Amino acid sequence: YAYKAILNEKFGDGIMSAISFSTKVDKEVDEQGNQWAVITMRGKWLPFTRF
Repeated sequence: YAYKAILNEKFGDGIMSAISFSTKVDKEVDEQGNQWAVITMRGKWLPFTRF
């Protein structure tokens, strides 16, 4: 699924702000020694308003 579709399903119609936005990249290692990339995106939700 596209992020936009998932966000709209969870929050309603709107967009995630690109101005109030940050990303974080971490690494996790599981029990078998496999390395995983963990990417966190954090943005303010701006609902669409109807006029």
